[in-house]
Amino acid sequence: MKSKQPCLHPGKLGLVLGAMLVATLTGCVTYVDRAQPGEVYVAPPVQVVVEDDYVYYPNYEIYYSSSRHQYAYRDGRNWVSRPAPRGVSVDVLFASPSVRMNFHDSPAQHHAAVAKQYPKNWSPPAQKQTERKEDRKDDQHDQHGDNHGR
Repeated sequence: MKSKQPCLHPGKLGLVLGAMLVATLTGCVTYVDRAQPGEVYVAPPVQVVVEDDYVYYPNYEIYYSSSRHQYAYRDGRNWVSRPAPRGVSVDVLFASPSVRMNFHDSPAQHHAAVAKQYPKNWSPPAQKQTERKEDRKDDQHDQHGDNHGR
């Protein structure tokens, strides 16, 4: 007695589909504007470049980068970048005089010139401080509102 075992014979359609699948999976991977027959389109990698932006606090010789959320300063002879400033609380640091920097690379590259232009105990000219105080008074006045005529 012969046992009937299923005999798998791929048909012509199966061979064609299998060949197409193999060709698709082993095709070229190229960076092209449009995929050509037999090629797979792969978009080029996206690179996001964020420029550093620094605010300098002369009294503490500390730089803060808001894009990195890091403080940069010298620790001995080395420059470090850390999530918190050394030797001063963030509130005290942010309340001290500061200057926005125009460079977008490492503070170490510019510190000698920056420290010369903005030495420790530097503060903005008195006129600007007076204008800022007046601006704050105007802001407070606007916040509290002048209810006359309402």
